[in-house]
Amino acid sequence: MKLNQRNSALFLILLCSMVSFAQNQTDWLLQPDTYKAEITESENTISLTNGLVLRKIQLLPNAATVEFKNLTTQETMLRSIKPEAEVTLNDSVYNIGGLYGLKEHGYFKESWLNDLEAQTSDFQYTSHTIEDIEPRIAWNPKQRYNTAKSSFATGKRLTLKFNHESKELQGIEILVHYEVFDGMPLISKWISVENYGKNTITLNRFKSELLAFPEVENPVETPNTWRKPNLHVESNYAFGGFTAGESTVTTFWEQDPEYTSQVNWKMETPCLLVSQLPVGPNLDLKPGSAFESFRTYELLLEERGNREQTALSLRKMYRKLAPWVTENPIFMHLTTTDEKEVKAAIDQCVDTGYEMVILSFGSGLNMEDNSLENIKKYKKLADYAHSKGIALGGYSLFSSRSINESMDVINKETGKPGGTKFGNAPCLASEWGKDYLEKLKFFLKNTGFDLLEHDGPYPGDHCASTSHKYHKGYEDSQWVQWNMSVDFYHWLRENGIYLNAPDFYFLEGSNKCGIGYREVNWSLPREQQIVLGRQNIYDGTWEKTPSMAWTFVPLTEYHGGGKAATLEPLKDHLDSYEAHMAQNYGSGVQACYRGPRLYDAKETKDLVISQIEHYKQYRDILNSDIIHLKRPDGRSWDGFMHVNPDLDNKGLVMLFNPTDKTITETLEIPMYYTDVHTIAQISHEGTNTKEYTVNRDYTIPLQVEIAPNGYTWYLIK
Repeated sequence: MKLNQRNSALFLILLCSMVSFAQNQTDWLLQPDTYKAEITESENTISLTNGLVLRKIQLLPNAATVEFKNLTTQETMLRSIKPEAEVTLNDSVYNIGGLYGLKEHGYFKESWLNDLEAQTSDFQYTSHTIEDIEPRIAWNPKQRYNTAKSSFATGKRLTLKFNHESKELQGIEILVHYEVFDGMPLISKWISVENYGKNTITLNRFKSELLAFPEVENPVETPNTWRKPNLHVESNYAFGGFTAGESTVTTFWEQDPEYTSQVNWKMETPCLLVSQLPVGPNLDLKPGSAFESFRTYELLLEERGNREQTALSLRKMYRKLAPWVTENPIFMHLTTTDEKEVKAAIDQCVDTGYEMVILSFGSGLNMEDNSLENIKKYKKLADYAHSKGIALGGYSLFSSRSINESMDVINKETGKPGGTKFGNAPCLASEWGKDYLEKLKFFLKNTGFDLLEHDGPYPGDHCASTSHKYHKGYEDSQWVQWNMSVDFYHWLRENGIYLNAPDFYFLEGSNKCGIGYREVNWSLPREQQIVLGRQNIYDGTWEKTPSMAWTFVPLTEYHGGGKAATLEPLKDHLDSYEAHMAQNYGSGVQACYRGPRLYDAKETKDLVISQIEHYKQYRDILNSDIIHLKRPDGRSWDGFMHVNPDLDNKGLVMLFNPTDKTITETLEIPMYYTDVHTIAQISHEGTNTKEYTVNRDYTIPLQVEIAPNGYTWYLIK
């Protein structure tokens, strides 16, 4: 279709307006400080906003969320009104807040709000408080390298108080908490139940969030998969995986029976977001006691289908909510606890610039041994490490083992141990479990260890035992064990003890998790390990910052593979050793260099020193966000780039050539998230700086040359 002259003029005016509008917008990913959280009150409403997100709550005749809006896209996220929460007390279900009388649940008009009513059977809003967000976990990094801008997330908190008019519930208060954060389109929510009454009550179940979202698609028949609204939802009650998606257990997308005008004729559209525990908690609240739920985090996204933008948003969220994830010490995994060899490894770390030694699995370390002899041995080693400026820590296994029938997790179906996530596992809420945590605390305190590598952290197992000391039965077992685990992790944060844990405990104190790899792949030939390892880095840094992940480099034989898979003797395989270090340090992802030493000859030592010196020189940009350029496929170049608008070094491009031929190409390098939008100064491996004009699509054409089976890098200012 051709545009006539008048339509062409209108089109140009519209286009210019759109460009002008886009240019006048402040992208929170580049300039988050522009957006400050505030909570405003009017006669009958309270609004939580920061210029990026808006949640509006009407207070009378009862409290309910009546608007949830993405202010960047202007998308209204609600189609109907639901209660603010729901609790089951003494086996009776009660709504917390809520407004009733809507005749349509596919959309609603603000003019309808005046006609809505409250129900006397619900908990009723009585008052509220507004305050600044306070730190939830005390973080003590002990001067370890980190890139955190703040020690905790900032913003505003709203708490609504609800009471019930019935005699049975006199003295029971429900508090609904909300937080809106500075600098990003993020809101959190959770509930508390406080018993000021005279009788014990049982909290059987709860739903801490209910939001009715519009349909994202309109299938008449039920599809195999449903599209979800344009937001990311997760909670701090997470376990059992290396990513948020693997470990989420509280986010449920349910059908809404009130939504009778939906297109799907079976009314199966999963358009009601519910945050709840999968089971329980079934807790008894005695007079004077209180319960606090997990927290749900709702991050509104901007451009549907833009994976990089979504990933950047998630990584910014983790940095804000869990600033300890920005700690990123340089460590090795030592496979022995022999005093002489441990001291030799510490000395090698001093020589090469490493910062931490981890006594690995299979090394012989036993943190559960609190004998005077054991404590004395490891305190001596820790003191030696500290005298050299090196941190020392070690490995402990919780799950994936059996203690005995009286202390193991009991399977609900069989009434016997077995059938847990890892086959057999101890119950953390048994006497053994409590004692295990106390033994680790004692060991860490009395040796001065700086790190715990906690393998098999609590993975979410339910326990049907009714004889364990710290839980009643099946329904409260998961909640109790999770709380015991996170209390321990909070203690680690407060005491400055670094935490590696192969599970998604970031929001509760974990520093680092596995990047995601198949263990037995490290027994493949060296060449395959390198390319597969780079694939792991590329794939594992979408939802994790570089400092949130570890990868692996077995210096000695691991899961078999023989000489073809092994780096030792290191001096005989310098090319492979360098390739591993270049892609790991070049991505900012620390690897578990597992073996008895870091170098075995002068040439090996020189190689390690050069890699660490380069990493430390560009450490800040190498720990910054990754933009994914091209995934490794073995056929051509692959690479990624770091970006950080807050640094002098705005970007660093890492490129790799897995082929036997030199690659010479002109690549389109995306510049938008460097915040260099006009003129860029780009140097090749730190030299030969050239000036480039940034195209209006925020790219620059960069001619590159990569040696066969080699790598190169470019610095952007």
